[in-house]
Amino acid sequence: MSSIYLHIPFCETKCIYCDFYSIENRDSLENFLIALDKEIELRATNDFTTEEVETIFFGGGTPSLLSPLQFEKIFNKLYKYFKISPNAEITTEANPGTVSVEKLKSYRTLGINRISFGAQSFFEDELKFLSRIHSVDEIDSAIRNAKSAGFENINLDLIFALPNQTLERWDYNLTRAINLEPNHISAYSLIVEPNTPLIKLVKSGIVKTLPEELDARFYSHTIEKLNQNGFNQYEISNFSKPGFECKHNLNYWNHTNYISFGPSAHSFWKNENSSKRWWNSRSVKDYIDSVQKNIFPVAEIETLTKENLFVESIFLGLRLGELNLSLINSLYEKNLFSTHNERLKDFEKENLIYLNENKIKLTDKGFAFCDEIAEQLIS
Repeated sequence: MSSIYLHIPFCETKCIYCDFYSIENRDSLENFLIALDKEIELRATNDFTTEEVETIFFGGGTPSLLSPLQFEKIFNKLYKYFKISPNAEITTEANPGTVSVEKLKSYRTLGINRISFGAQSFFEDELKFLSRIHSVDEIDSAIRNAKSAGFENINLDLIFALPNQTLERWDYNLTRAINLEPNHISAYSLIVEPNTPLIKLVKSGIVKTLPEELDARFYSHTIEKLNQNGFNQYEISNFSKPGFECKHNLNYWNHTNYISFGPSAHSFWKNENSSKRWWNSRSVKDYIDSVQKNIFPVAEIETLTKENLFVESIFLGLRLGELNLSLINSLYEKNLFSTHNERLKDFEKENLIYLNENKIKLTDKGFAFCDEIAEQLIS
């Protein structure tokens, strides 16, 4: 099984915190779609077309800026060259302010069966700070319209630990999200990324981030509240009702093969002979120019060693809250029970993990220390 990701790099407004590649100018949109069509065709070799595709994900940017007809042309090309499972999970990200009920019905008819709304907050002042183009009312109507259009798998993205945000405000955001009855909620702490408008505001002192201890309280409250309301935490920032875990993201974290299209899109592919990761140029112009010349728009290729894969398996596995140590040992000849026995016992004493004969399982507290635990296990 494998996955496909398509990066649609256009936005109406660039959010101040976002470090994903996107642009506001849509003059190149049509030429981009022609190039995307061509890249799909260029990549359609036996290396990638023999495996059945079980998930497709449109990310961005704001993919919901595309019309149903533009989506349809992309699907026609994908289905022509790739073996798409009839039960494939097909997701698009969407801004609540960019979708009407008619557009959502068309998306659903095309086969998109999962939609992820970037809600982020239910306070107008917080949305304004984040540079979001939608209103609180548009979040409510987008969810309502998506359900009436036939979507039965809906995610809401939320951001916590905003400057000056109180725990009471964050609790209100969680309550509003839960009351809309999505199947999935992704809750992320605000991260100040390099090369974003936000970092300039922080460095200038105009914006002050919350202390780490308060951020940690927000996170623990998130886990507790969502668990109490039937959302299982299956990854550091992701919570779902039973059976509604995002298969596409699980494939990333489980080292499943995925091929990606569009500028800045990353791919990973392993077979009996090698494991490679590559990523495309972070420029719409360079991307279009390369594809027009029948050249792959690749910026860099990385060949992964067995040791690379071991390290990634530890970090990615713990993101999901669990490590199968027997599997790690059989794949990479690393017996962590033997080499890290004392550390594992310490983690257990500190209530960070549950430990049994074959598996490490993170506690709720342990999720907050996921990366630190991983670093200890690969040292």
